[in-house]
Amino acid sequence: MKTLSTLTTAAALLATTASSVFAQCSNDTWNKIMDRGTIVVGVKADTKPWGYLNSDGSLIGMEADMAAQVAETLGVELELVGVQSSNRMQFLEQGKIDLMIATMSDRADRRDIVGVVQPNYYTSGTNIMAPKALGFTDWSQLKDKPVCGKQGAFYNKIIEERHGAEVIAFTGNAEAKQALRDKKCVAWVYDDSSIAADLASGEYGDYEMPLKTEDDNPWGLAVPKGEESCVFGKFMSGMQYGWLQSGELLELEEKWGIQQSQFLIDQQDRFVDWLSE
Repeated sequence: MKTLSTLTTAAALLATTASSVFAQCSNDTWNKIMDRGTIVVGVKADTKPWGYLNSDGSLIGMEADMAAQVAETLGVELELVGVQSSNRMQFLEQGKIDLMIATMSDRADRRDIVGVVQPNYYTSGTNIMAPKALGFTDWSQLKDKPVCGKQGAFYNKIIEERHGAEVIAFTGNAEAKQALRDKKCVAWVYDDSSIAADLASGEYGDYEMPLKTEDDNPWGLAVPKGEESCVFGKFMSGMQYGWLQSGELLELEEKWGIQQSQFLIDQQDRFVDWLSE
């Protein structure tokens, strides 16, 4: 009888807590999307093949395709807005975008600012693209050397403090890679997945990704802070789960010429329907 009483009290407490949590959900962003019939999604404008400008000025890429699937599932129109590492969270905070899918590493400090939704949809680590002629084999060789980077990238400070590199941060990736070609730096530091895509494009035949990847970190898409546990956040959680279980992101990798990710393979195995095995 005491056990039953304890369980009943616990259940009542949980119900009260849940009601309190949902009562705090204004669902402003979700309602705004539905009222206007359009979702505004921030994707990268300079990170091929994840998000970049096509020759006609439109935004395309793997994450742009993911945004299109979100809009289609919601039954609304899609508006894409180009963002950068240095402004993507601010755009979401300021309401300039409703959703951000922009190659953002999921970190504790970022969860304080935006509503990062689980499960994470991708992962990458830090590496460099450097001229083959320089023959880099170890991170220690970057000490006291100029390395091109992207403004807002968390690993800029890490490679300065850990390896003694001198990071020159540029507004966009295009500028950083051009500076590398112009020999203003000895390497470009960025996500290994993006570097691999650049090397696979055939445009960087004299370059390589020579070092061991460091600080592998999952990527997180984000809704406005405070809405991650509300309707919009729950919806996006379901979208990510579906992408991982179905293997759709593996298909998008192939479409955009991205080397197959072991992370996505592992996640599909993790979420497999046991009845289909």
